[in-house]
Amino acid sequence: MNVVNQPVDFQIVPTETNAAKSSQTLGRIGSLEVRLTTNEKDIRAAQALRYKIFVEEMGATLSPSAMALELDFDTYDKYCEHFILLDTSILGGTNEQIIGTYRILRQQVADQHDGFYSQNEFDINALTKRHSDKRFVELGRSCVLKEYRTRRSVELLWQGIWAYAGQHEIDVMFGCASFFGGVPAAHAHALSFLYHYAKTSDEWSVAANPAIAHEIDLMPKEAIVTKQVFAALPPLIKGYLRLGASFAPQAVIDKDFNTTDVLVMLPVSQISERYIKHYRPNADRFN
Repeated sequence: MNVVNQPVDFQIVPTETNAAKSSQTLGRIGSLEVRLTTNEKDIRAAQALRYKIFVEEMGATLSPSAMALELDFDTYDKYCEHFILLDTSILGGTNEQIIGTYRILRQQVADQHDGFYSQNEFDINALTKRHSDKRFVELGRSCVLKEYRTRRSVELLWQGIWAYAGQHEIDVMFGCASFFGGVPAAHAHALSFLYHYAKTSDEWSVAANPAIAHEIDLMPKEAIVTKQVFAALPPLIKGYLRLGASFAPQAVIDKDFNTTDVLVMLPVSQISERYIKHYRPNADRFN
């Protein structure tokens, strides 16, 4: 992990993005609700959830101060926006109801601060320069409690993200998605599937940091059992694939978070009309 990502004080920076310190509900399915928030109390709840999943479940190693506070936080949290997924059937406030989270960083805000988080692993600067006419947003720090890792939860998060993308006229969404563990060979079947069936075109290809890059072309295409791999993929990656996302041809190892990270590219123009209708706010499935 780059030093800029080490935990610091998490007082929220009063930028154009988060000056209102408010939360906005963007979608509901049954008792589940997704909100966009820059409220400090909500962000603390998200950081506590991230700690629970990344550290207690996945074995991440944070700084001593973060471990002592039982919060996953870094400099980016101060000026990012955050989606929080809640189960409102649970008694209590946000701390008790939060079941998932996503961190959002628009290019305009990234340019005013430390850049995009993914730049620590992939050459995002080259990508944005190549597409200087596009508006980018980075999606990161995504996690959902194990018992809620269902298509229903992922779809609700995406309803919120799609509403956000429309509000800010976003052209391209991207970010890192992770496989548990820092041994790419343990995910050879899944990574090779992404390489052979969902690799980025040259237009959207992004190189990984050479010092931590690993090839994902680990098996020949004819050896891949597509249905078997897709069924076993993490729900988040399956959700990206359904939307039409593609993946950079290399992965990186994040030793601090004990993960194998792949870069997801999702130009809005490549999302099928079927899913645009599916995620619009007035879609029938949300009634």
